[in-house]
Amino acid sequence: MGTTAAGLVLLSQPVGTQNQLAMSLAAMAAMVLLWVFLDGPRTRFVFLALGSLVVLRYILWRLTDTLPSPGDPVSFGFGLLLLCGELYCVFILFVSLIINAEPLRRRPPPAAAAAALPSVDVFVPSYNEGASILAMTLAAARQMNYPPDKLTVWLLDDGGTDQKCADPDPEKAAAARARRAELQGLCENLGARYLTRARNAHAKAGNLNNGLAFATGEIVVVLDADHVPFRSFLSETIGYFAEDPKLFLVQTPHAFLNPDPIERNLRTFERMPSENEMFYAVTQAGLDKWNGSFFCGSAALLRRSALDEAGGFSGMTITEDCETAFELHSRGWTSAYVDKPLIAGLQPETLSAFIGQRSRWCQGMFQILLLKNPAFQKGLKPIQKVAYLSSMTFWFFPVPRLIFMFAPLLHIFFDLKIFVASVDESIAYTATYIVINLMMQNYVYGKFRWPFVSELYEYVQGLYLVKAIGSVVLSPRKPTFNVTDKGVSLDHDHLSSAAFPFFAVYALLLVGCGVAAWRYLFEPGVTNLMLVVGLWNFFNLLTAGAALGVCAERRQAERTPSLPVRRQGRLTLSDRVVDVAIERVSAEACTIRMPAALLPAGAGHRRSAGSLSVTPVAGARPGGALAVTLETVSRSGDEAVCRLAFDALRSQDYVALAGLMYGDAEAMRRFQLRRRRHKDILTGTLQFVWWGLVEPLRALRYAFAGDARPAALAALTAQSPIYDAPEQAPAGAPLPDLRPASPLGHAERAVVPAATEGQFAGQGAGQIAGQGAGQVPGHVAGQVPGHVAGQAAGQAASQVGSQPTGDWVRQMLDYENERALSGRTGPRTGQA
Repeated sequence: MGTTAAGLVLLSQPVGTQNQLAMSLAAMAAMVLLWVFLDGPRTRFVFLALGSLVVLRYILWRLTDTLPSPGDPVSFGFGLLLLCGELYCVFILFVSLIINAEPLRRRPPPAAAAAALPSVDVFVPSYNEGASILAMTLAAARQMNYPPDKLTVWLLDDGGTDQKCADPDPEKAAAARARRAELQGLCENLGARYLTRARNAHAKAGNLNNGLAFATGEIVVVLDADHVPFRSFLSETIGYFAEDPKLFLVQTPHAFLNPDPIERNLRTFERMPSENEMFYAVTQAGLDKWNGSFFCGSAALLRRSALDEAGGFSGMTITEDCETAFELHSRGWTSAYVDKPLIAGLQPETLSAFIGQRSRWCQGMFQILLLKNPAFQKGLKPIQKVAYLSSMTFWFFPVPRLIFMFAPLLHIFFDLKIFVASVDESIAYTATYIVINLMMQNYVYGKFRWPFVSELYEYVQGLYLVKAIGSVVLSPRKPTFNVTDKGVSLDHDHLSSAAFPFFAVYALLLVGCGVAAWRYLFEPGVTNLMLVVGLWNFFNLLTAGAALGVCAERRQAERTPSLPVRRQGRLTLSDRVVDVAIERVSAEACTIRMPAALLPAGAGHRRSAGSLSVTPVAGARPGGALAVTLETVSRSGDEAVCRLAFDALRSQDYVALAGLMYGDAEAMRRFQLRRRRHKDILTGTLQFVWWGLVEPLRALRYAFAGDARPAALAALTAQSPIYDAPEQAPAGAPLPDLRPASPLGHAERAVVPAATEGQFAGQGAGQIAGQGAGQVPGHVAGQVPGHVAGQAAGQAASQVGSQPTGDWVRQMLDYENERALSGRTGPRTGQA
């Protein structure tokens, strides 16, 4: 303690501007040397300590030398507001460094005999999700690696409650009754239990508590309706409860198959870690070290006795997950975080849905802060209070973010001096502080967050979350739970309905840049301070420009995400049986690789029916053969890459499909690790500048193009069954098609997370669709199924619906596919 006090006293000693610059540059050089040559667990703390010293020197200077005189109350007031915003950011920085300095990496839990395992209830709460989403989640949950007699899967349906079935609106009541009947049949076929309730009280928390009233398991697993568990979910988590009798929670990461609006519209999904990965890979692991990792609403296991002690899931706020963990931590229970993706879910597709989701999170965390402030919560250790305060106060970010966006305009337009400093001082203190801050963030989070991407996410959310913060501060109990829309199809390029404020801010900042340049160049008496402020405003303009790219929603007709896998199978086609490698799979199709010489004659020229048997993962039961149709073939040397579309399957066949896609959790882990490559400050900055300069042009193009929707192909009426467990599935006719309707019918394609582990067949045409047509991120994501792209001239039009003559994308795909196929050797000539 004495050493720390002495260091702070030394730190507070006044030095000249040149000496400050020399000290900051020396600290910067030392940090670079540590980073490049001596990086390790011990030097990590030295690196962060050196950076922290520079940050503290900057804050001390800001507090003592840069505020305007109180004699100018307007400048002083705005200057104080700016300083408060900076102090908040420094507070969050230091708290995050404390929490995340040494994240905890847990070893795998011990294995236990089946007889010693606890009974488990799996809760899948639902409100308005369709049967297609629920079917996959329930089917995969039924196939988790766990003793069947100790595993019960529940569908908790809040969309078919008595209250909704008796709605005064006849149409709504009929829809609720139809939903209830449909989902009851779905659960019966899948071996799950259907449960609803009388009224929709207390939103998700009330629904979960209703489940607790009927379930009897020792452990409760909560899965959102679109969070599909991998087979190993329970086997890799349940053992922690035996190690610690006071453990109430085992939380796992939320991993996603589809991009969020920022990833999709800026085309970063295949190469940049998702926004949530920094939270789950670093922050939750950091919180876990201090027994502060909390329940995130899904992909988690909770001890039933702990929930009973707390009276069930907490429902005072709209973030019942964090609130429940908060209550149980304060009662002395412990939590664990397992940093391995064991579920695959869906993110909001549209910007408006994304902002709506974040508004709910923001308001819920503020509700807990205001109604159950961690600083005054009995039972929490001091470090746990800090952990919860960091998680809750983080959501105050919209206020300082907007302060930083608009502050330079006060000097540019009104000549207010809210930051009193010379150019030399700005360089010695401010510039070095910014660089050091970037270095520390890049050092800690570089594999999970590119430079300036956090600023972009904060600004995109901030314009709307400010209003959400204001409403919850004025009335903490007022916010209500809203379900996030997912599985939305974006069938055309357009501007988001939330775009107007972003255009307005961009125009204001653009005018600010022009005024700053004019005043600096031509107005007498204007100092170099205007140049510094103008550069600050220009950076804000780049941020606003990148945000316009986020508002320009790219077309994405895909509704069924796919996942690259490494599985084996056996394809039966035209009386030939061939061992194949399965490289990618979705709920509608899969990609296989096989020896080209073993293809039957005419394959690729016409659609060929066959079957695919999947080799089960270790310990899993065989799922039977899947009826498939070979649609497109692309040769690569001696191998052929084929796209197989799943036909109208019997219900029991979906056991094989769920086992194929979600049998191996390593598939998701490999996908995430491929994106976690360190992005240095220079290349990350250049990428950000590029977005800021180019994306406004695309947004303007969308704005002038209007909201013209392309003609859609007629939807096909082919049937496809629901997912089902083999031991309970009838062997009769297929069940109704539960796959989501697409504006392009069967021309719909799955979102492709990555291209490095195999691509959908038909890629000769698909690459052109993904690049030339400007579809979703990556050269594979925008592919069009081969049975549309490579349609034979003689096929019946009824197989694909009516196709518009002006569809230039389809014509281009036809042409390129024909050209690619005409160049193949052997019998592959003519149209596919």
